[in-house]
Amino acid sequence: MAQTAKPDGYALSQMHMGPYRIAHMQKLAWDPVRDFTYIIGLSGYTFGVVVKSDSPFKSFRDLLDYAKANPGKMSYGSTGTGTSPHLLMEEVSIKTGVQFLHVPFKGNADSTQALLGDHIMAQSDSSSWGRFVDAGQFRLLVTFGRTRTKHWPTVPTANDLGLDMVYSSPYGIVGPRGMEPRVVKILLDGFKKALDDPENLKVLDQLDQEPWYQSSEDYAKYARETLQRERR
Repeated sequence: MAQTAKPDGYALSQMHMGPYRIAHMQKLAWDPVRDFTYIIGLSGYTFGVVVKSDSPFKSFRDLLDYAKANPGKMSYGSTGTGTSPHLLMEEVSIKTGVQFLHVPFKGNADSTQALLGDHIMAQSDSSSWGRFVDAGQFRLLVTFGRTRTKHWPTVPTANDLGLDMVYSSPYGIVGPRGMEPRVVKILLDGFKKALDDPENLKVLDQLDQEPWYQSSEDYAKYARETLQRERR
């Protein structure tokens, strides 16, 4: 684990949103801010809510209206309790006053199968649903970025619908606490070059991910602020 390795730059880890939340949900032997050296922020995800193409919900407003009229009956699947797909729907619930039925799964493959099999009514997830939307099997109702996606520009964002919320679950690269600034700079420059490489940008585009470059200082500041925000 990067947190316990020698701070020589050879042991690195991807840092995602989970540690900032788990720190408030259970006792940890490490601190997600204090015990790591933040190197670079890289990218984030496109999140959205989908239903089957034959669903009566033609818009996210239709889904919310149903949920409001039928408290606790509007079922949706996510990749697990405490994940971004779950918490963004909890925030929707708080902002709109509707009550959903959350069905947590071990991963998006399971929740996708559940939606295809009509075991749930909707799926909240990152863009693993994209190929099903493009194939006409799923209908994308809303996305949660700051702007509409390039691939599905007609689909409104949560902000377009007046919900005032953005989710992208940014991630980056960290190392053990105590790394030398010289080593951090070498790694930052190398990862920045890789991030900007046209081949990498092409892959990010295929995955519906936007580059999210953060310098070492900015990424560490983001980590501190995110830990506090997730507590709230």
